[in-house]
Amino acid sequence: MRADRLIAIVLLLQNNERMTSRKLAKELEVTERTIHRDMEALSAAGIPVLAERGKFGGWKLLENYRTNLTGLKAAEIKTLLLSPSFEHLADLGISNDWKEARQKLLAAIPAPLKESVKDISNRIHIDTSTWRQTPRELKSFGIVQQAVWEEKKLQIQYEKANKQTSERIVEPLALVAKGNTWYLIASSDAKIKTYRVSRIIDALVINENFSRPNDFDLADYWQESKQTFISSLPKFEVEVEISPAIHQRINFTGRFVQVLHTDSPKENGWIPVSLCFDTEQEAREYILGFGNQIKIVRPVILRKIVREMAEDVFDLYKENGE
Repeated sequence: MRADRLIAIVLLLQNNERMTSRKLAKELEVTERTIHRDMEALSAAGIPVLAERGKFGGWKLLENYRTNLTGLKAAEIKTLLLSPSFEHLADLGISNDWKEARQKLLAAIPAPLKESVKDISNRIHIDTSTWRQTPRELKSFGIVQQAVWEEKKLQIQYEKANKQTSERIVEPLALVAKGNTWYLIASSDAKIKTYRVSRIIDALVINENFSRPNDFDLADYWQESKQTFISSLPKFEVEVEISPAIHQRINFTGRFVQVLHTDSPKENGWIPVSLCFDTEQEAREYILGFGNQIKIVRPVILRKIVREMAEDVFDLYKENGE
């Protein structure tokens, strides 16, 4: 409803110094033209919205203007009471703070709504950990977090994937949790880069402040960074035919292979499928593991390689007299 959207705009502007039409449109899932019409409606209703032009311009409320349109609906309160990742809260050292804040929020909820929202933690639970947890070392996480909050420069000793280490001074902008892995977003040599926190061997806060980029938006940066990373991943595509007996298993092995496309079964019941692996080696080992349940169609050279691997396995047990 438009009335809800107008209220949302006022609250967004009240909680942010200024916002562009583009950001408001993205936040509210409407067009920029709609935002402009909404601003005209707010202005006509006496809400002091101002437009500032220029590179760092946008919409803002008149200084010191505040609205009392802060009543929360039952559905909105439920979203606030959803349990976040307890693992992430523990990493950040705010588990107890979250629990206390939750109790205060519950105590402040009007009586008519309390009954419908108090049991939400027993209805929905969010767990970001994996089934088989890999031991994580976050030796410098507290120091990194301190530098992010205080906007202090940070000296880090960083280990790359090839095990080589380097020392650098960065300007820490934010922390991002992807699954159960933490990443530091920091500016270095006038470029914003991503560092895996578990690879920061040592860190030292430098008593020197820095200025955050005015146009930095964490959500936008992370989304773009993810897409760039995904597009750079190696790909090895294979066309196969699979036995109906393993159809369901193929669809549940996303950790090892991506199913790009599945066609209708052929007359013999076998199903044409397009698969994508990170490397050729992963493809041949995976396919060989299914024995006579997967038949390679393309690339032809892969058929030859997998056949030779199967012959080597046969020869191995033949030599042992089995």
